[in-house]
Amino acid sequence: MSDATDTAPPAGGWFVVGNAWDALDGVWPDLPPLVSVVVVHYRQQAELDRTLAALARQSYPAERLEVIVVDDGSPTPPTVPEGVRLIVQEDLGFRLSAARNVGVAASSGSVLCFVDADTSPEPDYVLRLTRLPALAPEAVTVGQRKHADFAGVLGRDGGAGDGVAVPVSEPVEVAGPAHELEQPRWLEQAYGWSADLLHADDRSYRHLIGAVTCCTRWFFDQVGGFDESFTSYGGEDWEWAHRAWLAGGVFAHVPGAVAWHDGPDWAGRATGAGGGSAGSGSGGSAGSAASAVAREDEEARRQVEKNGETLRLADLIAVRGSRGFGVRSRAVDVCVDLVASVRTSISAGAAFVAVDSVLAAMPDVTVVVPDDVAPVFEADQRVRGSSSDAAAAALGGARVVVTLDGPVRVLPAVEAGGSDDARVQALAAAVGLGDDVARDLRTATDAVGVGSLGTLELADPSGRVLVTVESRRAALRARRWGAGVAFVSHRASVDWLTPVTGEPSVAAYLGGWG
Repeated sequence: MSDATDTAPPAGGWFVVGNAWDALDGVWPDLPPLVSVVVVHYRQQAELDRTLAALARQSYPAERLEVIVVDDGSPTPPTVPEGVRLIVQEDLGFRLSAARNVGVAASSGSVLCFVDADTSPEPDYVLRLTRLPALAPEAVTVGQRKHADFAGVLGRDGGAGDGVAVPVSEPVEVAGPAHELEQPRWLEQAYGWSADLLHADDRSYRHLIGAVTCCTRWFFDQVGGFDESFTSYGGEDWEWAHRAWLAGGVFAHVPGAVAWHDGPDWAGRATGAGGGSAGSGSGGSAGSAASAVAREDEEARRQVEKNGETLRLADLIAVRGSRGFGVRSRAVDVCVDLVASVRTSISAGAAFVAVDSVLAAMPDVTVVVPDDVAPVFEADQRVRGSSSDAAAAALGGARVVVTLDGPVRVLPAVEAGGSDDARVQALAAAVGLGDDVARDLRTATDAVGVGSLGTLELADPSGRVLVTVESRRAALRARRWGAGVAFVSHRASVDWLTPVTGEPSVAAYLGGWG
Protein backbone atom coordinates (compact mmCIF):
# COMPACT_ATOMS: atom_id res chain seq x y z
CA MET A 1 0.00 0.00 0.00
CA SER A 2 1.23 3.50 -0.84
CA ASP A 3 -0.11 6.99 -1.28
CA ALA A 4 -1.00 8.43 -4.66
CA THR A 5 1.94 9.21 -6.91
CA ASP A 6 2.37 11.81 -9.64
CA THR A 7 2.93 9.60 -12.68
CA ALA A 8 1.45 11.16 -15.82
CA PRO A 9 -1.78 9.53 -17.05
CA PRO A 10 -1.62 7.22 -20.08
CA ALA A 11 -1.39 8.94 -23.43
CA GLY A 12 -4.74 9.35 -25.12
CA GLY A 13 -6.71 9.17 -21.87
CA TRP A 14 -9.67 11.45 -21.26
CA PHE A 15 -10.50 13.50 -18.19
CA VAL A 16 -13.93 14.55 -17.00
CA VAL A 17 -14.93 17.49 -14.84
CA GLY A 18 -15.49 16.40 -11.27
CA ASN A 19 -17.26 13.04 -11.35
CA ALA A 20 -19.23 13.71 -14.53
CA TRP A 21 -18.62 10.36 -16.23
CA ASP A 22 -21.83 10.86 -18.19
CA ALA A 23 -19.82 13.13 -20.51
CA LEU A 24 -18.53 9.86 -22.01
CA ASP A 25 -21.93 8.23 -22.48
CA GLY A 26 -22.04 6.36 -25.77
CA VAL A 27 -18.28 6.55 -26.33
CA TRP A 28 -16.30 3.31 -26.77
CA PRO A 29 -12.54 2.83 -27.05
CA ASP A 30 -11.16 2.43 -30.56
CA LEU A 31 -9.19 -0.64 -29.48
CA PRO A 32 -10.31 -2.89 -26.61
CA PRO A 33 -7.55 -2.75 -23.99
CA LEU A 34 -5.85 -5.83 -22.60
CA VAL A 35 -7.89 -6.72 -19.51
CA SER A 36 -6.62 -8.77 -16.59
CA VAL A 37 -9.26 -10.41 -14.40
CA VAL A 38 -7.92 -11.21 -10.93
CA VAL A 39 -9.95 -13.95 -9.22
CA VAL A 40 -9.26 -14.65 -5.54
CA HIS A 41 -10.07 -18.15 -4.29
CA TYR A 42 -10.11 -20.09 -1.03
CA ARG A 43 -11.65 -23.57 -0.74
CA GLN A 44 -14.44 -22.92 -3.27
CA GLN A 45 -13.66 -25.19 -6.19
CA ALA A 46 -17.30 -25.56 -7.31
CA GLU A 47 -17.88 -21.81 -7.16
CA LEU A 48 -14.59 -21.16 -8.94
CA ASP A 49 -15.56 -23.59 -11.70
CA ARG A 50 -18.77 -21.63 -12.31
CA THR A 51 -16.94 -18.29 -12.34
CA LEU A 52 -14.23 -19.49 -14.72
CA ALA A 53 -16.86 -20.99 -17.01
CA ALA A 54 -18.63 -17.63 -17.01
CA LEU A 55 -15.39 -15.82 -17.81
CA ALA A 56 -14.79 -18.21 -20.71
CA ARG A 57 -18.15 -17.12 -22.19
CA GLN A 58 -17.44 -13.36 -22.13
CA SER A 59 -18.33 -11.32 -25.19
CA TYR A 60 -15.06 -9.44 -24.74
CA PRO A 61 -12.39 -10.45 -27.31
CA ALA A 62 -10.70 -13.55 -25.89
CA GLU A 63 -7.28 -12.50 -27.18
CA ARG A 64 -7.57 -9.28 -25.12
CA LEU A 65 -8.53 -11.02 -21.87
CA GLU A 66 -6.33 -12.81 -19.33
CA VAL A 67 -7.56 -14.55 -16.19
CA ILE A 68 -5.40 -14.95 -13.10
CA VAL A 69 -6.57 -17.04 -10.13
CA VAL A 70 -4.83 -16.37 -6.83
CA ASP A 71 -5.41 -19.05 -4.23
CA ASP A 72 -5.17 -17.83 -0.63
CA GLY A 73 -3.55 -21.00 0.74
CA SER A 74 -6.32 -23.59 0.33
CA PRO A 75 -5.41 -27.01 1.81
CA THR A 76 -5.73 -28.37 -1.71
CA PRO A 77 -4.91 -25.92 -4.52
CA PRO A 78 -7.74 -25.49 -7.01
CA THR A 79 -7.70 -26.83 -10.54
CA VAL A 80 -8.12 -24.37 -13.38
CA PRO A 81 -8.62 -24.89 -17.12
CA GLU A 82 -5.90 -24.39 -19.68
CA GLY A 83 -5.19 -20.75 -20.37
CA VAL A 84 -5.96 -19.61 -16.82
CA ARG A 85 -2.94 -18.71 -14.72
CA LEU A 86 -2.89 -20.06 -11.16
CA ILE A 87 -0.87 -18.49 -8.35
CA VAL A 88 -0.86 -20.08 -4.89
CA GLN A 89 0.18 -18.07 -1.87
CA GLU A 90 1.08 -19.58 1.49
CA ASP A 91 -1.70 -20.04 4.04
CA LEU A 92 -1.00 -17.32 6.60
CA GLY A 93 -4.61 -16.61 7.46
CA PHE A 94 -7.16 -14.44 5.66
CA ARG A 95 -5.14 -12.46 3.10
CA LEU A 96 -7.59 -11.24 0.49
CA SER A 97 -5.76 -7.91 0.11
CA ALA A 98 -2.42 -9.61 -0.40
CA ALA A 99 -3.93 -12.05 -2.91
CA ARG A 100 -5.37 -9.21 -5.00
CA ASN A 101 -2.04 -7.39 -4.91
CA VAL A 102 -0.22 -10.55 -5.98
CA GLY A 103 -2.62 -10.96 -8.88
CA VAL A 104 -2.08 -7.38 -10.02
CA ALA A 105 1.70 -7.77 -9.81
CA ALA A 106 1.48 -10.81 -12.10
CA SER A 107 -0.93 -9.21 -14.56
CA SER A 108 -0.23 -7.80 -18.02
CA GLY A 109 -3.40 -5.81 -18.66
CA SER A 110 -3.80 -2.04 -18.70
CA VAL A 111 -7.27 -2.53 -17.15
CA LEU A 112 -7.94 -4.63 -14.05
CA CYS A 113 -11.13 -6.42 -13.03
CA PHE A 114 -11.42 -7.88 -9.53
CA VAL A 115 -13.75 -10.86 -9.11
CA ASP A 116 -14.18 -13.26 -6.20
CA ALA A 117 -14.33 -17.00 -6.84
CA ASP A 118 -18.01 -17.14 -5.86
CA THR A 119 -19.10 -14.24 -8.09
CA SER A 120 -19.90 -15.27 -11.68
CA PRO A 121 -20.21 -12.59 -14.39
CA GLU A 122 -22.78 -12.52 -17.18
CA PRO A 123 -21.40 -12.54 -20.76
CA ASP A 124 -21.24 -8.74 -21.26
CA TYR A 125 -19.77 -8.05 -17.81
CA VAL A 126 -16.16 -7.36 -18.83
CA LEU A 127 -17.18 -5.44 -21.94
CA ARG A 128 -19.48 -3.09 -20.02
CA LEU A 129 -17.40 -2.68 -16.86
CA THR A 130 -14.15 -1.84 -18.67
CA ARG A 131 -15.56 0.77 -21.07
CA LEU A 132 -15.11 3.82 -18.82
CA PRO A 133 -11.65 2.90 -17.45
CA ALA A 134 -10.51 2.25 -21.05
CA LEU A 135 -11.48 5.85 -21.86
CA ALA A 136 -10.84 7.77 -18.62
CA PRO A 137 -7.85 6.35 -16.68
CA GLU A 138 -9.13 7.71 -13.34
CA ALA A 139 -12.46 5.88 -13.64
CA VAL A 140 -13.30 3.25 -11.02
CA THR A 141 -16.35 1.25 -12.00
CA VAL A 142 -18.46 -1.13 -9.95
CA GLY A 143 -20.79 -3.69 -11.47
CA GLN A 144 -24.15 -4.85 -10.23
CA ARG A 145 -23.64 -7.75 -7.85
CA LYS A 146 -26.77 -9.84 -7.60
CA HIS A 147 -27.33 -12.84 -5.33
CA ALA A 148 -28.55 -16.32 -6.19
CA ASP A 149 -28.84 -19.72 -4.54
CA PHE A 150 -26.63 -21.78 -6.83
CA ALA A 151 -25.86 -24.26 -4.04
CA GLY A 152 -29.56 -25.14 -3.66
CA VAL A 153 -29.71 -24.63 0.10
CA LEU A 154 -31.73 -21.40 0.24
CA GLY A 155 -35.09 -20.37 -1.12
CA ARG A 156 -35.96 -16.97 -2.54
CA ASP A 157 -37.21 -15.95 0.91
CA GLY A 158 -34.13 -17.26 2.69
CA GLY A 159 -35.87 -20.43 3.80
CA ALA A 160 -34.99 -24.02 3.01
CA GLY A 161 -34.01 -24.82 -0.58
CA ASP A 162 -34.34 -28.06 -2.49
CA GLY A 163 -30.76 -29.16 -1.80
CA VAL A 164 -29.97 -29.44 -5.52
CA ALA A 165 -27.02 -27.43 -6.79
CA VAL A 166 -27.28 -25.64 -10.11
CA PRO A 167 -24.99 -27.29 -12.69
CA VAL A 168 -21.90 -25.29 -13.57
CA SER A 169 -22.77 -25.72 -17.23
CA GLU A 170 -25.99 -23.72 -16.84
CA PRO A 171 -25.37 -20.12 -18.00
CA VAL A 172 -25.38 -17.69 -15.08
CA GLU A 173 -27.62 -15.26 -16.95
CA VAL A 174 -30.24 -18.02 -16.90
CA ALA A 175 -29.50 -19.67 -13.56
CA GLY A 176 -29.19 -16.37 -11.68
CA PRO A 177 -32.70 -15.03 -12.28
CA ALA A 178 -34.14 -18.52 -11.76
CA HIS A 179 -32.58 -18.81 -8.31
CA GLU A 180 -32.39 -15.15 -7.35
CA LEU A 181 -32.24 -14.04 -3.72
CA GLU A 182 -33.16 -10.66 -2.27
CA GLN A 183 -30.69 -7.90 -3.13
CA PRO A 184 -29.27 -5.45 -0.54
CA ARG A 185 -31.85 -2.68 -0.45
CA TRP A 186 -29.48 -0.05 0.98
CA LEU A 187 -27.15 -0.48 -1.97
CA GLU A 188 -29.95 -0.27 -4.55
CA GLN A 189 -31.17 2.92 -2.89
CA ALA A 190 -27.68 4.43 -2.89
CA TYR A 191 -27.25 3.80 -6.62
CA GLY A 192 -30.69 5.28 -7.16
CA TRP A 193 -30.28 8.59 -5.35
CA SER A 194 -26.73 9.05 -6.70
CA ALA A 195 -27.78 8.29 -10.32
CA ASP A 196 -25.37 5.34 -10.45
CA LEU A 197 -22.71 7.33 -8.52
CA LEU A 198 -22.79 10.26 -10.93
CA HIS A 199 -23.40 12.36 -7.79
CA ALA A 200 -20.84 10.53 -5.67
CA ASP A 201 -19.45 12.21 -2.58
CA ASP A 202 -16.82 11.61 0.09
CA ARG A 203 -18.72 8.66 1.56
CA SER A 204 -19.46 6.88 -1.71
CA TYR A 205 -16.58 4.51 -1.05
CA ARG A 206 -19.24 2.40 0.72
CA HIS A 207 -20.87 1.70 -2.62
CA LEU A 208 -17.85 0.10 -4.29
CA ILE A 209 -17.88 -3.66 -3.78
CA GLY A 210 -14.46 -5.24 -4.20
CA ALA A 211 -15.78 -8.39 -5.88
CA VAL A 212 -17.15 -6.39 -8.84
CA THR A 213 -14.70 -3.50 -9.21
CA CYS A 214 -12.61 -2.35 -12.18
CA CYS A 215 -9.92 0.30 -12.74
CA THR A 216 -6.84 0.92 -14.85
CA ARG A 217 -3.49 -0.50 -13.81
CA TRP A 218 -2.09 3.04 -13.93
CA PHE A 219 -4.65 4.33 -11.45
CA PHE A 220 -4.25 1.28 -9.21
CA ASP A 221 -0.56 2.18 -8.96
CA GLN A 222 -1.46 5.81 -8.25
CA VAL A 223 -3.71 4.81 -5.37
CA GLY A 224 -1.50 2.00 -4.07
CA GLY A 225 -2.53 -1.60 -3.56
CA PHE A 226 -5.03 -3.03 -1.12
CA ASP A 227 -4.03 -2.60 2.53
CA GLU A 228 -2.55 -5.97 3.54
CA SER A 229 -3.02 -5.25 7.24
CA PHE A 230 -6.69 -6.23 6.75
CA THR A 231 -6.60 -9.87 7.78
CA SER A 232 -10.28 -10.58 8.36
CA TYR A 233 -13.41 -10.38 6.23
CA GLY A 234 -14.59 -6.94 5.15
CA GLY A 235 -13.35 -3.38 4.92
CA GLU A 236 -10.34 -3.69 2.62
CA ASP A 237 -12.33 -2.71 -0.47
CA TRP A 238 -13.88 0.34 1.19
CA GLU A 239 -10.51 1.52 2.51
CA TRP A 240 -9.02 1.21 -0.98
CA ALA A 241 -12.04 2.94 -2.56
CA HIS A 242 -11.69 5.87 -0.17
CA ARG A 243 -8.05 6.30 -1.15
CA ALA A 244 -9.10 6.05 -4.79
CA TRP A 245 -11.61 8.87 -4.29
CA LEU A 246 -9.00 11.09 -2.63
CA ALA A 247 -6.60 10.30 -5.49
CA GLY A 248 -9.06 11.80 -7.98
CA GLY A 249 -11.06 8.70 -8.88
CA VAL A 250 -14.17 8.99 -11.03
CA PHE A 251 -16.75 6.62 -9.52
CA ALA A 252 -19.41 5.00 -11.69
CA HIS A 253 -21.89 2.18 -11.14
CA VAL A 254 -22.52 0.11 -14.27
CA PRO A 255 -25.85 -1.68 -13.75
CA GLY A 256 -25.54 -3.57 -17.03
CA ALA A 257 -22.37 -5.31 -15.81
CA VAL A 258 -24.03 -8.05 -13.77
CA ALA A 259 -22.26 -10.70 -11.72
CA TRP A 260 -24.02 -13.29 -9.56
CA HIS A 261 -22.80 -14.03 -6.06
CA ASP A 262 -23.50 -17.56 -4.81
CA GLY A 263 -25.42 -16.95 -1.60
CA PRO A 264 -26.98 -13.96 0.18
CA ASP A 265 -25.44 -10.62 1.06
CA TRP A 266 -23.55 -10.44 4.39
CA ALA A 267 -26.62 -9.05 6.14
CA GLY A 268 -28.66 -12.03 4.96
CA ARG A 269 -26.33 -14.72 6.26
CA ALA A 270 -27.69 -16.08 9.52
CA THR A 271 -27.61 -19.24 11.56
CA GLY A 272 -30.06 -21.84 10.31
CA ALA A 273 -30.69 -20.12 6.96
CA GLY A 274 -31.00 -23.47 5.27
CA GLY A 275 -32.17 -25.48 8.23
CA GLY A 276 -35.92 -25.15 8.00
CA SER A 277 -38.16 -23.62 10.66
CA ALA A 278 -36.77 -22.95 14.12
CA GLY A 279 -39.22 -25.27 15.82
CA SER A 280 -38.86 -28.29 13.55
CA GLY A 281 -37.43 -31.60 14.69
CA SER A 282 -37.36 -33.12 18.18
CA GLY A 283 -37.46 -31.11 21.34
CA GLY A 284 -40.62 -29.05 20.72
CA SER A 285 -40.57 -25.74 22.60
CA ALA A 286 -37.22 -26.59 24.18
CA GLY A 287 -35.68 -26.96 20.72
CA SER A 288 -37.28 -23.72 19.62
CA ALA A 289 -35.88 -21.87 22.63
CA ALA A 290 -32.41 -23.33 22.03
CA SER A 291 -32.57 -22.27 18.39
CA ALA A 292 -33.57 -18.77 19.39
CA VAL A 293 -30.62 -18.52 21.80
CA ALA A 294 -28.28 -19.82 19.12
CA ARG A 295 -29.55 -17.21 16.66
CA GLU A 296 -29.09 -14.43 19.20
CA ASP A 297 -25.55 -15.59 19.96
CA GLU A 298 -24.73 -15.73 16.27
CA GLU A 299 -26.18 -12.26 15.65
CA ALA A 300 -24.14 -10.88 18.57
CA ARG A 301 -20.98 -12.51 17.22
CA ARG A 302 -21.60 -11.07 13.77
CA GLN A 303 -22.26 -7.63 15.24
CA VAL A 304 -18.95 -7.78 17.10
CA GLU A 305 -17.21 -8.58 13.80
CA LYS A 306 -19.01 -5.74 12.02
CA ASN A 307 -18.17 -3.31 14.81
CA GLY A 308 -14.52 -4.28 14.53
CA GLU A 309 -14.59 -3.46 10.81
CA THR A 310 -16.40 -0.15 11.42
CA LEU A 311 -13.96 0.92 14.15
CA ARG A 312 -11.00 0.09 11.94
CA LEU A 313 -12.42 2.13 9.07
CA ALA A 314 -13.32 5.03 11.40
CA ASP A 315 -9.64 5.29 12.25
CA LEU A 316 -8.53 5.21 8.61
CA ILE A 317 -11.34 7.19 6.93
CA ALA A 318 -11.78 10.51 8.70
CA VAL A 319 -14.70 11.99 6.75
CA ARG A 320 -17.78 12.97 8.67
CA GLY A 321 -20.26 10.13 8.83
CA SER A 322 -17.41 7.62 8.98
CA ARG A 323 -15.27 8.91 11.87
CA GLY A 324 -16.31 9.40 15.47
CA PHE A 325 -18.16 12.52 16.60
CA GLY A 326 -15.64 13.26 19.33
CA VAL A 327 -12.93 10.61 19.14
CA ARG A 328 -10.17 11.60 16.72
CA SER A 329 -9.07 9.36 13.88
CA ARG A 330 -5.52 8.51 12.93
CA ALA A 331 -6.19 9.90 9.46
CA VAL A 332 -6.49 13.64 8.87
CA ASP A 333 -9.56 14.92 7.05
CA VAL A 334 -8.92 18.67 6.96
CA CYS A 335 -5.51 20.28 7.41
CA VAL A 336 -5.16 24.04 7.96
CA ASP A 337 -1.84 25.55 6.90
CA LEU A 338 -0.91 28.89 8.47
CA VAL A 339 1.60 30.37 6.02
CA ALA A 340 3.83 33.29 6.92
CA SER A 341 4.55 35.99 4.36
CA VAL A 342 8.03 36.02 2.87
CA ARG A 343 8.35 39.58 4.14
CA THR A 344 6.66 39.37 7.51
CA SER A 345 6.90 36.71 10.22
CA ILE A 346 3.94 35.74 12.38
CA SER A 347 4.09 36.69 16.03
CA ALA A 348 3.13 34.27 18.77
CA GLY A 349 0.09 36.39 19.66
CA ALA A 350 -1.17 36.63 16.08
CA ALA A 351 -0.64 32.91 15.56
CA PHE A 352 -2.56 32.12 18.75
CA VAL A 353 -5.58 34.21 17.76
CA ALA A 354 -5.67 32.70 14.28
CA VAL A 355 -5.19 29.08 15.34
CA ASP A 356 -7.52 29.33 18.34
CA SER A 357 -10.30 30.78 16.19
CA VAL A 358 -9.83 28.04 13.59
CA LEU A 359 -10.04 25.32 16.23
CA ALA A 360 -13.08 26.98 17.80
CA ALA A 361 -14.80 26.81 14.43
CA MET A 362 -13.55 23.30 13.55
CA PRO A 363 -12.14 21.47 16.57
CA ASP A 364 -11.44 18.30 14.57
CA VAL A 365 -8.88 19.73 12.12
CA THR A 366 -5.09 19.52 12.16
CA VAL A 367 -3.23 22.83 11.99
CA VAL A 368 0.29 23.38 10.65
CA VAL A 369 2.14 26.48 11.88
CA PRO A 370 5.61 27.97 11.30
CA ASP A 371 8.21 26.31 13.48
CA ASP A 372 9.06 29.48 15.39
CA VAL A 373 5.55 29.74 16.87
CA ALA A 374 4.98 25.99 17.33
CA PRO A 375 6.06 26.05 21.04
CA VAL A 376 2.96 28.16 21.80
CA PHE A 377 0.82 25.13 20.95
CA GLU A 378 3.01 22.42 22.48
CA ALA A 379 0.19 21.11 24.67
CA ASP A 380 -2.25 20.71 21.77
CA GLN A 381 -1.56 17.67 19.60
CA ARG A 382 -3.76 19.07 16.84
CA VAL A 383 -1.10 21.71 16.03
CA ARG A 384 2.16 20.75 14.32
CA GLY A 385 5.32 22.62 13.37
CA SER A 386 5.76 22.95 9.61
CA SER A 387 9.04 21.00 9.46
CA SER A 388 7.71 17.96 11.34
CA ASP A 389 6.97 14.63 9.70
CA ALA A 390 3.44 14.81 11.11
CA ALA A 391 2.85 18.11 9.31
CA ALA A 392 4.08 16.70 6.01
CA ALA A 393 1.85 13.65 6.40
CA ALA A 394 -1.18 15.78 7.24
CA LEU A 395 -0.69 18.17 4.33
CA GLY A 396 -0.03 15.31 1.91
CA GLY A 397 -2.87 13.04 2.98
CA ALA A 398 -5.74 15.31 4.02
CA ARG A 399 -8.95 15.33 2.01
CA VAL A 400 -8.91 19.16 2.10
CA VAL A 401 -6.11 21.66 2.74
CA VAL A 402 -7.08 25.13 3.99
CA THR A 403 -4.31 27.69 3.47
CA LEU A 404 -4.36 30.87 5.55
CA ASP A 405 -2.47 33.73 3.91
CA GLY A 406 -0.97 34.96 7.15
CA PRO A 407 -2.87 35.08 10.47
CA VAL A 408 -6.61 35.21 9.89
CA ARG A 409 -9.29 35.24 12.56
CA VAL A 410 -12.21 32.91 11.88
CA LEU A 411 -15.59 33.38 13.49
CA PRO A 412 -17.05 30.22 15.10
CA ALA A 413 -19.00 27.94 12.78
CA VAL A 414 -22.72 28.51 12.35
CA GLU A 415 -24.54 25.28 13.21
CA ALA A 416 -28.12 26.46 12.75
CA GLY A 417 -29.29 23.28 11.06
CA GLY A 418 -26.90 20.82 12.64
CA SER A 419 -23.85 19.26 11.03
CA ASP A 420 -25.74 16.98 8.67
CA ASP A 421 -27.97 19.78 7.40
CA ALA A 422 -24.95 22.03 6.97
CA ARG A 423 -23.24 19.40 4.84
CA VAL A 424 -26.32 18.94 2.66
CA GLN A 425 -26.56 22.71 2.20
CA ALA A 426 -22.88 22.91 1.28
CA LEU A 427 -23.17 20.19 -1.32
CA ALA A 428 -26.32 21.71 -2.80
CA ALA A 429 -24.70 25.14 -2.98
CA ALA A 430 -21.56 23.70 -4.55
CA VAL A 431 -23.56 22.40 -7.51
CA GLY A 432 -24.60 25.93 -8.42
CA LEU A 433 -21.58 27.61 -6.79
CA GLY A 434 -23.94 29.81 -4.80
CA ASP A 435 -22.90 32.07 -1.94
CA ASP A 436 -24.02 29.50 0.64
CA VAL A 437 -21.02 27.38 -0.35
CA ALA A 438 -18.95 29.77 1.81
CA ARG A 439 -21.35 30.21 4.70
CA ASP A 440 -18.63 29.23 7.16
CA LEU A 441 -15.37 27.30 7.18
CA ARG A 442 -17.05 23.93 7.75
CA THR A 443 -19.38 24.46 4.84
CA ALA A 444 -16.48 25.42 2.59
CA THR A 445 -14.49 22.28 3.42
CA ASP A 446 -17.56 20.11 2.86
CA ALA A 447 -18.20 21.58 -0.58
CA VAL A 448 -14.84 21.19 -2.35
CA GLY A 449 -13.97 17.93 -4.07
CA VAL A 450 -17.61 17.04 -4.67
CA GLY A 451 -19.32 17.81 -7.95
CA SER A 452 -17.26 20.17 -10.10
CA LEU A 453 -15.94 22.46 -7.35
CA GLY A 454 -12.29 21.80 -6.54
CA THR A 455 -11.00 25.04 -5.02
CA LEU A 456 -12.71 27.83 -3.11
CA GLU A 457 -11.03 31.20 -2.56
CA LEU A 458 -12.41 33.23 0.34
CA ALA A 459 -11.89 36.97 0.11
CA ASP A 460 -12.68 39.94 2.32
CA PRO A 461 -14.94 42.74 1.03
CA SER A 462 -11.91 44.50 -0.49
CA GLY A 463 -11.24 41.47 -2.69
CA ARG A 464 -8.10 40.24 -0.92
CA VAL A 465 -7.99 36.44 -0.80
CA LEU A 466 -7.40 35.46 2.81
CA VAL A 467 -8.07 31.73 2.70
CA THR A 468 -7.86 29.08 -0.02
CA VAL A 469 -9.75 25.81 0.43
CA GLU A 470 -8.54 23.08 -1.93
CA SER A 471 -9.51 19.43 -2.18
CA ARG A 472 -6.81 16.83 -2.59
CA ARG A 473 -8.74 15.43 -5.57
CA ALA A 474 -8.50 18.78 -7.36
CA ALA A 475 -4.81 19.24 -6.56
CA LEU A 476 -3.92 15.81 -7.98
CA ARG A 477 -6.09 16.27 -11.05
CA ALA A 478 -4.44 19.65 -11.69
CA ARG A 479 -1.00 18.00 -11.71
CA ARG A 480 -2.18 15.40 -14.21
CA TRP A 481 -4.29 17.46 -16.59
CA GLY A 482 -3.46 21.10 -15.90
CA ALA A 483 -4.97 23.66 -13.58
CA GLY A 484 -8.65 24.45 -13.78
CA VAL A 485 -9.74 21.80 -16.30
CA ALA A 486 -10.84 18.76 -14.29
CA PHE A 487 -12.29 20.88 -11.47
CA VAL A 488 -13.43 24.48 -11.29
CA SER A 489 -12.48 27.21 -8.83
CA HIS A 490 -14.82 29.73 -7.22
CA ARG A 491 -14.16 32.95 -5.33
CA ALA A 492 -16.56 34.14 -2.66
CA SER A 493 -16.59 37.33 -0.59
CA VAL A 494 -17.21 36.59 3.09
CA ASP A 495 -17.59 38.63 6.26
CA TRP A 496 -16.51 35.98 8.75
CA LEU A 497 -12.77 36.23 8.08
CA THR A 498 -10.62 39.05 9.44
CA PRO A 499 -6.87 39.46 8.90
CA VAL A 500 -4.92 39.83 12.13
CA THR A 501 -2.81 42.93 11.52
CA GLY A 502 -0.08 44.22 13.78
CA GLU A 503 0.28 42.80 17.26
CA PRO A 504 -3.16 41.82 18.59
CA SER A 505 -4.25 41.95 22.21
CA VAL A 506 -4.65 38.31 23.14
CA ALA A 507 -6.28 39.34 26.43
CA ALA A 508 -8.91 41.32 24.52
CA TYR A 509 -9.49 38.39 22.17
CA LEU A 510 -9.90 35.94 25.05
CA GLY A 511 -11.95 38.36 27.14
CA GLY A 512 -14.31 39.11 24.31
CA TRP A 513 -13.81 42.87 24.09
CA GLY A 514 -11.54 42.98 21.07
